[in-house]
Amino acid sequence: MSEAKNWTDICNLDDLVDNSGVCALISGKQVAIFKIKQQGESHFYAISNWDPIGKANVLYRGLIGSVADKTVVISPLYKQRYCLTSGECLDDDLQHVDVFGVRVEGSKVQLAVA
Repeated sequence: MSEAKNWTDICNLDDLVDNSGVCALISGKQVAIFKIKQQGESHFYAISNWDPIGKANVLYRGLIGSVADKTVVISPLYKQRYCLTSGECLDDDLQHVDVFGVRVEGSKVQLAVA
């Protein structure tokens, strides 16, 4: 059985910068939100801002890249790559970050919260 999702406004769409991240505090937890522009289309991702290897809230500051067909953020600390759709760490199978649903409604960016 899946959990029902509630959508909460995080920021305005124009608060986001193409191919970059921002950080938001949601229920006491930092979330990194990314707007990635590829081939003229904008894609939105949200993951935990906590880098489990570097032990710091820094992922929103990471570099955006791709590995094969995966869009990743590269931690600014030790350079591990985290998939923005699954949260898996491509460099350490034992590590991962939480992934959140994100959508745009009108001019608002919203995050799915359980």
